[in-house]
Amino acid sequence: MITGQYAMVIDICNTLYHIVAMMNIISALVGIVAFLIGLVGLIPFLGWLNWIALPLAIIGAGIGTLSSQTSGRNLNALVLLFGSARLFLGGGLL
Repeated sequence: MITGQYAMVIDICNTLYHIVAMMNIISALVGIVAFLIGLVGLIPFLGWLNWIALPLAIIGAGIGTLSSQTSGRNLNALVLLFGSARLFLGGGLL
């Protein structure tokens, strides 16, 4: 059985591993919210909602880069791609 300082180091490493794993879940949740807002932003005259979805996707992608997995980051990258394309095609407002 490991005791003392070594046990504390192992506990810290396990805690950091779980925090990094949770970053992907948080990133995916932020990406889903941004996706839903962006989906509504595809409706004509509601394109301004993409101005809300894009910062959320940037935050989600930032959180996703801290994770060891890539699914949350990739979801946010897709939301960024489609949201910015929609803003470009709509002239930035519509």
